[in-house]
Amino acid sequence: MRCPFCGADETQVTETRASEGGEALRRRRRCLACDKRFTTYERVELVMPMVVKKDGLRTEFEPAKLEASMALALRKRPVSAQDVADAVGRVIDKVRTVGTREIASARIGEFVMAELKRLDHVGYVRFASVYRNFEDVDEFTKAVREVRPSTRSRKS
Repeated sequence: MRCPFCGADETQVTETRASEGGEALRRRRRCLACDKRFTTYERVELVMPMVVKKDGLRTEFEPAKLEASMALALRKRPVSAQDVADAVGRVIDKVRTVGTREIASARIGEFVMAELKRLDHVGYVRFASVYRNFEDVDEFTKAVREVRPSTRSRKS
């Protein structure tokens, strides 16, 4: 760490404490050249991957867009706000841990569909109809079949 007073590269950590509810480390440092003391803070920096859209355009990942699309799919459905928030959090975690600098919007859409399928079948079909851009009734019927229990399991 470079000293802010004299610019020397040699500093010594004299004290380290957790601060801000454990979100950062506070370090007291002493410059070995000029003997002045200063404080630094160390925080984790999580960088979300860039989203690559279908047309090739790259944009920043926006959690608010994710929340809005899931809320729209689940509008007037019997799903608690906490369940929606938890699902959004799981999608964000998946995007964050994908391990690449870029992620296709289609992959994020698949993450969302998996969460909606677990939460609410109607919300899943609503989202799928927009996300997959259904062009005919057969595509819509296929999506409904994905979430409807099979007739064999009902007869058992």
